[in-house]
Amino acid sequence: MATERNVAIRTESIELAALLKWAQVVDSGGEAKQLIQEGRVRVNGEVERRRGRTVSRGDHVEIDDLILVVTKP
Repeated sequence: MATERNVAIRTESIELAALLKWAQVVDSGGEAKQLIQEGRVRVNGEVERRRGRTVSRGDHVEIDDLILVVTKP
């Protein structure tokens, strides 16, 4: 079963790799890049392979069994 976690951002949007670091899912941009390129990251149900993809409040980012919900602070 997937675990859901809210991740608050102060801006309207954030790059996908930066979100993964902000949410402490990865320790580095290189690790984020690897997860994304392996096709292990989904944004709103679609596999996303661009680490520069803009993610906005309300979006759902899935990594394996973790779902990040992007929210306001």
